[in-house]
Amino acid sequence: MSQNQTPLFSGLLQHAKRNPIQFHIPGHKKGAGIDPEFRQFIGDNALSIDLINIGPLDDLHHPKGMIKQAQELAAKAFGADHTFFSVQGTSGAIMTMVMAVCGPGEKIIVPRNVHKSVMSAIVFSGAIPVFIHPEIDEKLGISHGITTDSVEKALEQHPDAKAVLVINPTYFGVSADLKKIVEIAHSYHIPVLVDEAHGVHIHFHDELPLSAMQAGADMAATSVHKLGGSMTQSSVLNVKEGLVSVKHVQSILSMLTTTSTSYLLLASLDVARKQLAVKGRDLIDKTIRLAGTMRKRINEIDHLYCAGEEILGSKAAYDYDPMKLIISVKDLGLTGYEVEKWLREKHNIEVELSDLYNILCIVTFGDTEYEADQLVNALKDLSLEFEHRAAKTEPVEVLLPEIPVLALTPRDAFYSETEVVPFEESAGRIIAEFVMVYPPGIPIIIPGEIMTKENLHYIKKNLEAGLPVQGPEDDDLKTIHVIKEYKAIL
Repeated sequence: MSQNQTPLFSGLLQHAKRNPIQFHIPGHKKGAGIDPEFRQFIGDNALSIDLINIGPLDDLHHPKGMIKQAQELAAKAFGADHTFFSVQGTSGAIMTMVMAVCGPGEKIIVPRNVHKSVMSAIVFSGAIPVFIHPEIDEKLGISHGITTDSVEKALEQHPDAKAVLVINPTYFGVSADLKKIVEIAHSYHIPVLVDEAHGVHIHFHDELPLSAMQAGADMAATSVHKLGGSMTQSSVLNVKEGLVSVKHVQSILSMLTTTSTSYLLLASLDVARKQLAVKGRDLIDKTIRLAGTMRKRINEIDHLYCAGEEILGSKAAYDYDPMKLIISVKDLGLTGYEVEKWLREKHNIEVELSDLYNILCIVTFGDTEYEADQLVNALKDLSLEFEHRAAKTEPVEVLLPEIPVLALTPRDAFYSETEVVPFEESAGRIIAEFVMVYPPGIPIIIPGEIMTKENLHYIKKNLEAGLPVQGPEDDDLKTIHVIKEYKAIL
């Protein structure tokens, strides 16, 4: 089949034209039974293909027809042996990768700045994480990738590990030397799993970092919806045969996937693949140029800094995605969160994320010169409004707490007997909950780690800045669950 074809989307259109009488779910019956206001907004076309896995439409859990054809086209486009569609987002695909290679008590080598879905899979599988410390950019206050040296050292110490997991690229668009990491892991006959949530587009342009499949990785969970033009929650899992069992991967993914699969999401994956395969290079080319112009203009604004290729050169910052605009605002005496809120309220602009020091803006082929001008002009206004604070601002010390000690496996900690203590008094205790800022969803502390005073201080700074700290049962984080301590009876 040609990459110009869309077997899944085309099949849904043909089914909609037939307009059969439906005595099956969903109960809204092509929109007739749905709230009229919602129907008018969404439109009858979308509602007409909000269907289920009836005979003519194939079944994601056991594809034999148009879903199978769509997945085969995607595999060719991404350079994979097999591609599986995910309606559970990339989180579902990441969890599948981990659970497909690791069982209880088995080791997996992972960067400490992994997404919460990796840690969730480790809890569910009972695997033991062997953490590699990512390289820290002390100027920006963000984590980059892991080095080839750290992977080599981890494998020398843990040759019995079942997999190495790599983030490529990071949320901020920075990539490690993935090809070399794959070569090192494969020399130990250990598979490489790639969290490629922020890299669907990199496979389709040679000026972008190497994709997981191009680097020879064994599996990659890839968010097509983030930067590839499909609908939110739709992703793919790319697999190469050899060190992993494709059938086992498919079985695990099926276990983690709803039986009520969204055909809107599946169809959007089919058409996004077509667009990337047929027009991707040209679309990305324009986007790289647009982002480059924006970066140059932002760096001409006083007290702001938009990172570019100058951040490369270390072993962990091997390459980067120029479509990500990392904008440091700390020299204005503001936090990233304050700038995010200011842009929202003053200019009706929403950014991808903010942290204590930066905002992150993502430029895609959905953007034009108009959106670029709006952001740059807003940032000029920001600089003018707050330049009085910049003059009074002392150099900002970037807070980067040490990674806590892991005292228990995440699974053992998660299922242990716990007690609730005041958050302020949790230093020195083994934590039983995740604590993270979302986005990006990277845990500050995970179940089984020992809370330190530095971690407490860092979490409090995020809370004071208004950043969305998530994870604990107590939304206000006045208390936290810790492993219960038993005292001797005297």
